[in-house]
Amino acid sequence: MTTPIAAAATTPPPGADAPQLDAPRKKTQNRFGVGRTVRFAVMILFVMIVLTPVYVLFITSFKGAGDASPARAWNLPETWVLDNWIGAWNALAPSIGRSFMIVIPSAIISAFLGSLNGYVLSLWTFRGANLVFTLILFGMFIPYQAVMIPLLEIMLGAGIPSGVPSLILLHIIYGIPITTLIFRNYYQTIPHELVEAGRMDGAGMLRTYWSIILPISIPSFVVVLIWQFTNAWNDFLFAVFFSSSRNGPVTLALNNLANGALLQDYGISMAGALLASLPPLVVYILLGKYFVGGLMSGSVKG
Repeated sequence: MTTPIAAAATTPPPGADAPQLDAPRKKTQNRFGVGRTVRFAVMILFVMIVLTPVYVLFITSFKGAGDASPARAWNLPETWVLDNWIGAWNALAPSIGRSFMIVIPSAIISAFLGSLNGYVLSLWTFRGANLVFTLILFGMFIPYQAVMIPLLEIMLGAGIPSGVPSLILLHIIYGIPITTLIFRNYYQTIPHELVEAGRMDGAGMLRTYWSIILPISIPSFVVVLIWQFTNAWNDFLFAVFFSSSRNGPVTLALNNLANGALLQDYGISMAGALLASLPPLVVYILLGKYFVGGLMSGSVKG
Protein backbone atom coordinates (compact mmCIF):
# COMPACT_ATOMS: atom_id res chain seq x y z
CA MET A 1 0.00 0.00 0.00
CA THR A 2 1.43 3.33 -1.04
CA THR A 3 1.61 5.95 1.63
CA PRO A 4 0.90 9.62 0.93
CA ILE A 5 4.57 10.40 1.50
CA ALA A 6 5.70 7.73 -1.03
CA ALA A 7 3.13 8.92 -3.57
CA ALA A 8 4.31 12.46 -3.16
CA ALA A 9 7.91 11.30 -3.58
CA THR A 10 7.19 9.39 -6.79
CA THR A 11 4.93 12.06 -8.31
CA PRO A 12 6.96 14.70 -10.16
CA PRO A 13 6.26 18.33 -9.49
CA PRO A 14 3.70 19.92 -11.84
CA GLY A 15 5.33 20.70 -15.16
CA ALA A 16 8.70 19.17 -14.23
CA ASP A 17 8.78 16.47 -16.93
CA ALA A 18 6.23 18.09 -19.29
CA PRO A 19 8.83 19.48 -21.72
CA GLN A 20 10.51 16.07 -22.03
CA LEU A 21 7.19 14.27 -22.67
CA ASP A 22 5.84 16.84 -25.12
CA ALA A 23 9.07 17.30 -27.07
CA PRO A 24 8.62 14.30 -29.40
CA ARG A 25 4.99 15.23 -30.00
CA LYS A 26 5.86 18.82 -30.85
CA LYS A 27 8.67 17.65 -33.10
CA THR A 28 6.28 15.33 -34.96
CA GLN A 29 3.74 18.13 -35.34
CA ASN A 30 6.42 20.44 -36.70
CA ARG A 31 7.54 17.82 -39.20
CA PHE A 32 3.93 17.24 -40.28
CA GLY A 33 3.36 20.97 -40.65
CA VAL A 34 6.50 21.47 -42.76
CA GLY A 35 5.72 18.48 -44.96
CA ARG A 36 2.18 19.62 -45.49
CA THR A 37 3.33 23.12 -46.39
CA VAL A 38 5.81 21.77 -48.92
CA ARG A 39 3.15 19.56 -50.50
CA PHE A 40 0.73 22.46 -50.78
CA ALA A 41 3.44 24.64 -52.31
CA VAL A 42 4.24 21.99 -54.92
CA MET A 43 0.56 21.50 -55.69
CA ILE A 44 0.04 25.23 -56.14
CA LEU A 45 3.06 25.37 -58.45
CA PHE A 46 1.68 22.55 -60.60
CA VAL A 47 -1.76 24.19 -60.71
CA MET A 48 -0.22 27.44 -61.86
CA ILE A 49 1.73 25.64 -64.59
CA VAL A 50 -1.40 23.84 -65.79
CA LEU A 51 -3.60 26.95 -65.70
CA THR A 52 -1.11 29.21 -67.50
CA PRO A 53 -2.35 28.23 -71.00
CA VAL A 54 -5.93 28.61 -69.80
CA TYR A 55 -5.14 32.14 -68.64
CA VAL A 56 -3.74 33.04 -72.06
CA LEU A 57 -6.72 31.47 -73.81
CA PHE A 58 -9.21 33.30 -71.61
CA ILE A 59 -7.80 36.81 -71.80
CA THR A 60 -7.02 36.55 -75.51
CA SER A 61 -10.62 35.52 -76.25
CA PHE A 62 -11.74 38.95 -75.00
CA LYS A 63 -9.20 40.99 -76.96
CA GLY A 64 -9.91 42.91 -80.12
CA ALA A 65 -8.18 42.27 -83.42
CA GLY A 66 -5.46 44.86 -82.82
CA ASP A 67 -4.93 43.87 -79.19
CA ALA A 68 -4.49 40.11 -79.68
CA SER A 69 -0.91 39.40 -80.68
CA PRO A 70 1.90 37.11 -79.49
CA ALA A 71 3.82 40.08 -78.14
CA ARG A 72 0.90 41.02 -75.86
CA ALA A 73 -0.20 37.49 -74.97
CA TRP A 74 0.29 37.99 -71.22
CA ASN A 75 -1.30 41.43 -71.01
CA LEU A 76 -4.90 41.95 -70.03
CA PRO A 77 -7.19 43.29 -72.77
CA GLU A 78 -7.20 47.04 -73.24
CA THR A 79 -10.90 46.75 -74.03
CA TRP A 80 -12.94 43.67 -73.15
CA VAL A 81 -15.06 42.63 -76.14
CA LEU A 82 -17.48 39.77 -76.79
CA ASP A 83 -17.22 39.76 -80.57
CA ASN A 84 -14.85 36.79 -80.52
CA TRP A 85 -17.27 34.65 -78.51
CA ILE A 86 -20.20 35.61 -80.72
CA GLY A 87 -18.24 34.84 -83.89
CA ALA A 88 -16.93 31.54 -82.49
CA TRP A 89 -20.41 30.47 -81.42
CA ASN A 90 -21.90 31.28 -84.82
CA ALA A 91 -19.15 29.28 -86.49
CA LEU A 92 -19.15 26.28 -84.15
CA ALA A 93 -22.77 25.94 -83.01
CA PRO A 94 -23.85 23.51 -85.79
CA SER A 95 -20.78 21.32 -85.30
CA ILE A 96 -21.25 21.31 -81.52
CA GLY A 97 -24.74 19.94 -82.06
CA ARG A 98 -23.36 17.25 -84.37
CA SER A 99 -20.74 16.33 -81.78
CA PHE A 100 -23.47 15.69 -79.23
CA MET A 101 -25.30 13.59 -81.83
CA ILE A 102 -22.11 11.52 -82.19
CA VAL A 103 -20.82 11.14 -78.65
CA ILE A 104 -24.07 10.44 -76.78
CA PRO A 105 -25.24 7.35 -78.72
CA SER A 106 -21.71 6.05 -79.25
CA ALA A 107 -20.90 6.31 -75.53
CA ILE A 108 -24.15 4.66 -74.43
CA ILE A 109 -24.10 1.83 -76.97
CA SER A 110 -20.42 1.01 -76.52
CA ALA A 111 -20.88 1.02 -72.73
CA PHE A 112 -23.82 -1.38 -72.97
CA LEU A 113 -21.96 -3.72 -75.34
CA GLY A 114 -18.88 -3.62 -73.11
CA SER A 115 -21.04 -4.47 -70.12
CA LEU A 116 -22.49 -7.51 -71.89
CA ASN A 117 -19.02 -8.65 -72.97
CA GLY A 118 -17.58 -8.19 -69.50
CA TYR A 119 -20.48 -10.09 -67.97
CA VAL A 120 -20.13 -13.07 -70.30
CA LEU A 121 -16.33 -13.16 -70.04
CA SER A 122 -16.23 -12.99 -66.24
CA LEU A 123 -19.44 -14.39 -64.71
CA TRP A 124 -20.93 -16.58 -67.46
CA THR A 125 -17.72 -18.02 -68.80
CA PHE A 126 -17.35 -20.55 -71.58
CA ARG A 127 -14.49 -22.53 -73.09
CA GLY A 128 -12.07 -20.18 -74.80
CA ALA A 129 -13.31 -17.09 -72.94
CA ASN A 130 -9.77 -15.95 -72.13
CA LEU A 131 -8.75 -16.25 -75.78
CA VAL A 132 -11.76 -14.21 -76.89
CA PHE A 133 -10.94 -11.59 -74.28
CA THR A 134 -7.34 -11.40 -75.50
CA LEU A 135 -8.48 -10.94 -79.10
CA ILE A 136 -10.85 -8.17 -78.05
CA LEU A 137 -8.08 -6.38 -76.17
CA PHE A 138 -5.84 -6.68 -79.22
CA GLY A 139 -7.96 -3.97 -80.82
CA MET A 140 -6.71 -1.49 -78.22
CA PHE A 141 -3.13 -1.77 -79.42
CA ILE A 142 -3.67 -1.28 -83.16
CA PRO A 143 -2.79 2.32 -84.14
CA TYR A 144 -5.64 4.07 -85.88
CA GLN A 145 -3.30 5.38 -88.55
CA ALA A 146 -2.33 1.85 -89.59
CA VAL A 147 -5.90 0.85 -90.49
CA MET A 148 -7.36 4.16 -91.59
CA ILE A 149 -7.15 3.63 -95.35
CA PRO A 150 -8.50 0.02 -95.30
CA LEU A 151 -11.19 1.15 -92.89
CA LEU A 152 -12.17 3.97 -95.23
CA GLU A 153 -12.47 1.50 -98.11
CA ILE A 154 -14.68 -0.78 -96.00
CA MET A 155 -16.96 2.08 -94.98
CA LEU A 156 -17.30 3.29 -98.55
CA GLY A 157 -17.93 -0.24 -99.80
CA ALA A 158 -20.64 -0.76 -97.16
CA GLY A 159 -22.36 2.43 -98.27
CA ILE A 160 -22.40 4.00 -94.80
CA PRO A 161 -22.93 7.77 -95.12
CA SER A 162 -20.06 9.98 -94.03
CA GLY A 163 -20.43 12.30 -91.11
CA VAL A 164 -22.53 11.45 -88.08
CA PRO A 165 -23.51 7.83 -88.99
CA SER A 166 -19.95 6.79 -89.82
CA LEU A 167 -18.46 8.40 -86.74
CA ILE A 168 -21.05 6.86 -84.42
CA LEU A 169 -20.31 3.39 -85.76
CA LEU A 170 -16.54 3.86 -85.58
CA HIS A 171 -16.58 5.14 -81.99
CA ILE A 172 -18.81 2.26 -80.94
CA ILE A 173 -16.52 -0.34 -82.49
CA TYR A 174 -13.28 1.17 -81.23
CA GLY A 175 -14.78 1.70 -77.77
CA ILE A 176 -15.64 -1.97 -77.23
CA PRO A 177 -12.13 -3.16 -76.15
CA ILE A 178 -11.66 -0.60 -73.36
CA THR A 179 -15.27 -0.87 -72.17
CA THR A 180 -15.00 -4.67 -72.10
CA LEU A 181 -11.79 -4.46 -70.06
CA ILE A 182 -13.30 -2.09 -67.49
CA PHE A 183 -16.50 -4.09 -67.05
CA ARG A 184 -14.72 -7.44 -66.92
CA ASN A 185 -12.42 -6.21 -64.16
CA TYR A 186 -15.40 -4.85 -62.25
CA TYR A 187 -17.53 -7.99 -62.62
CA GLN A 188 -14.70 -10.18 -61.38
CA THR A 189 -15.14 -8.52 -57.97
CA ILE A 190 -18.78 -9.62 -57.83
CA PRO A 191 -19.36 -12.93 -55.97
CA HIS A 192 -20.27 -15.78 -58.28
CA GLU A 193 -22.88 -16.82 -55.74
CA LEU A 194 -25.16 -14.08 -57.10
CA VAL A 195 -25.14 -15.69 -60.53
CA GLU A 196 -25.58 -19.17 -59.05
CA ALA A 197 -28.54 -17.94 -57.01
CA GLY A 198 -30.13 -16.58 -60.18
CA ARG A 199 -29.62 -19.91 -61.93
CA MET A 200 -31.20 -21.76 -59.02
CA ASP A 201 -34.23 -19.46 -59.28
CA GLY A 202 -34.56 -20.32 -62.96
CA ALA A 203 -33.08 -17.13 -64.42
CA GLY A 204 -31.19 -17.47 -67.67
CA MET A 205 -28.16 -15.54 -68.81
CA LEU A 206 -29.98 -12.41 -69.97
CA ARG A 207 -32.43 -12.44 -67.06
CA THR A 208 -29.58 -12.68 -64.57
CA TYR A 209 -27.78 -9.84 -66.28
CA TRP A 210 -30.84 -7.59 -66.41
CA SER A 211 -32.16 -8.23 -62.90
CA ILE A 212 -28.99 -8.85 -60.87
CA ILE A 213 -25.85 -7.59 -62.60
CA LEU A 214 -27.03 -4.45 -64.37
CA PRO A 215 -28.42 -2.70 -61.24
CA ILE A 216 -25.05 -2.98 -59.47
CA SER A 217 -23.03 -1.83 -62.50
CA ILE A 218 -23.62 1.91 -62.09
CA PRO A 219 -20.02 2.74 -60.98
CA SER A 220 -18.51 1.12 -64.05
CA PHE A 221 -21.10 2.71 -66.34
CA VAL A 222 -20.14 6.13 -65.03
CA VAL A 223 -16.45 5.45 -65.72
CA VAL A 224 -17.10 4.13 -69.22
CA LEU A 225 -19.52 6.89 -70.19
CA ILE A 226 -17.09 9.62 -69.12
CA TRP A 227 -14.22 7.89 -70.90
CA GLN A 228 -16.13 7.35 -74.13
CA PHE A 229 -17.69 10.80 -74.11
CA THR A 230 -14.30 12.47 -73.76
CA ASN A 231 -12.57 10.32 -76.39
CA ALA A 232 -15.34 10.74 -78.94
CA TRP A 233 -15.64 14.48 -78.30
CA ASN A 234 -11.90 15.11 -78.71
CA ASP A 235 -11.45 12.85 -81.72
CA PHE A 236 -9.92 14.50 -84.78
CA LEU A 237 -8.43 11.68 -86.86
CA PHE A 238 -11.72 9.93 -87.59
CA ALA A 239 -13.34 13.30 -88.23
CA VAL A 240 -10.80 14.17 -90.92
CA PHE A 241 -11.23 10.88 -92.81
CA PHE A 242 -14.95 10.25 -92.38
CA SER A 243 -16.55 13.72 -92.36
CA SER A 244 -16.20 17.21 -93.73
CA SER A 245 -16.77 20.75 -92.51
CA ARG A 246 -20.44 20.40 -93.51
CA ASN A 247 -21.20 17.26 -91.48
CA GLY A 248 -18.26 16.87 -89.08
CA PRO A 249 -17.82 17.34 -85.31
CA VAL A 250 -16.59 20.38 -83.45
CA THR A 251 -12.91 19.42 -83.57
CA LEU A 252 -12.93 19.60 -87.36
CA ALA A 253 -14.82 22.89 -87.33
CA LEU A 254 -12.39 24.34 -84.81
CA ASN A 255 -9.45 23.41 -87.01
CA ASN A 256 -11.14 25.01 -90.01
CA LEU A 257 -11.88 28.11 -87.95
CA ALA A 258 -8.22 28.55 -87.04
CA ASN A 259 -6.97 27.82 -90.54
CA GLY A 260 -9.60 30.01 -92.09
CA ALA A 261 -8.43 32.93 -90.02
CA LEU A 262 -4.81 32.16 -91.01
CA LEU A 263 -4.00 32.39 -87.30
CA GLN A 264 -4.23 36.19 -87.50
CA ASP A 265 -7.47 36.55 -85.56
CA TYR A 266 -6.22 34.95 -82.34
CA GLY A 267 -9.21 36.09 -80.32
CA ILE A 268 -11.85 34.09 -82.18
CA SER A 269 -9.57 31.03 -82.29
CA MET A 270 -9.10 31.16 -78.50
CA ALA A 271 -12.82 31.67 -77.89
CA GLY A 272 -13.58 28.71 -80.15
CA ALA A 273 -11.10 26.51 -78.28
CA LEU A 274 -12.74 27.37 -74.96
CA LEU A 275 -16.22 26.70 -76.34
CA ALA A 276 -15.14 23.34 -77.73
CA SER A 277 -13.60 22.28 -74.40
CA LEU A 278 -16.56 23.24 -72.20
CA PRO A 279 -18.73 20.06 -72.57
CA PRO A 280 -16.06 17.53 -71.47
CA LEU A 281 -14.96 19.96 -68.75
CA VAL A 282 -18.50 20.15 -67.39
CA VAL A 283 -18.80 16.36 -67.52
CA TYR A 284 -15.61 15.93 -65.47
CA ILE A 285 -16.64 18.59 -62.96
CA LEU A 286 -20.03 16.98 -62.38
CA LEU A 287 -18.97 13.32 -62.49
CA GLY A 288 -15.25 13.40 -61.67
CA LYS A 289 -15.65 12.01 -58.17
CA TYR A 290 -17.74 9.12 -59.50
CA PHE A 291 -15.08 8.47 -62.14
CA VAL A 292 -12.38 7.84 -59.53
CA GLY A 293 -14.72 5.83 -57.35
CA GLY A 294 -15.78 3.66 -60.26
CA LEU A 295 -12.19 2.92 -61.18
CA MET A 296 -11.32 1.96 -57.61
CA SER A 297 -14.42 -0.21 -57.23
CA GLY A 298 -13.02 -2.70 -59.72
CA SER A 299 -9.40 -2.54 -58.59
CA VAL A 300 -9.60 -4.77 -55.51
CA LYS A 301 -11.25 -8.16 -55.43
CA GLY A 302 -13.09 -9.35 -52.39
